[in-house]
Amino acid sequence: MSETMKDYEAELEASFKKIEEGDILTGTVISVDEKEVILDLKYYAEGIIPAEDYSREPGFNLKEAVHPGDEISATVVRRDDGHGNILLSKVEATDVLAWDKLKELKESGEIMDVVVKGIVNGGVIAYVEDVRGFIPASKLSLNYVENTEEYLNKPIQVRVFDVDKEKNRLILSAKEILREKAEEERKNMVSNLEVGFVTEGTVESLQPYGAFVNLGKGLSGLVHISQICEKRIKKPSEVLAEGDKVKVKVIAIKDGKISLSIKEASDMMAKEIEEEVYEIPDAKEQATTSLGSLFANIKLN
Repeated sequence: MSETMKDYEAELEASFKKIEEGDILTGTVISVDEKEVILDLKYYAEGIIPAEDYSREPGFNLKEAVHPGDEISATVVRRDDGHGNILLSKVEATDVLAWDKLKELKESGEIMDVVVKGIVNGGVIAYVEDVRGFIPASKLSLNYVENTEEYLNKPIQVRVFDVDKEKNRLILSAKEILREKAEEERKNMVSNLEVGFVTEGTVESLQPYGAFVNLGKGLSGLVHISQICEKRIKKPSEVLAEGDKVKVKVIAIKDGKISLSIKEASDMMAKEIEEEVYEIPDAKEQATTSLGSLFANIKLN
């Protein structure tokens, strides 16, 4: 019997602890509906969090977000709500606890799934830990987003970019995550490229030392000035212009960088044309033989 009582010592001690308004308590969700969340506080009374005191997020659905068994921290608003329960507010607890959590999220660089809940000048709004966060238009995508309306109510992955409790400022960003994914995809595509592969690309920029050619799917490679054409040129712009479509051959891949050659691709194409021309006499010979056989079968009177 003494062992059984010992098992409950911590809970008994908690039940005798005097609860004050402003205290932050943690309890387990017993039940939830559209109006409120009921918590087991391991105390003489249960805790009640009204829906309006649970979240500031627009369109927040209590039943979808909260489930029995969840652990919730909330602030004591009143020790007795008039029905023998302790009235709590998660919104107020968030104001105290969330900023520490947001700092942790910034330090860890954790990726979070959020939903865009509002459109404002220069960006959009999403909520993390029930704190209103701003995602600048320049941080929504790899490129600046002109029309932010298309993001409304859409899920997006973000990281905490900047957090300042004193200024009540939370800035989120999706850009770095997208850049990392694009770089990972690029590495995978580069690893699948083979030296000797010939493809078509578009000249995207000219430099004194060569031309960068866009191969599509986020891949670009450098055609060194010596690999542009057979004749010696002083600068790539003598024979190329931005936007030109060119055939290129992959001649080297090193440290994720792709070296290309227009000259070698042209040599390969010229060789193929020569082989085709070389095969033409056989075709003529076959045609002549066929005509000879045709005339041989014709009887002239």
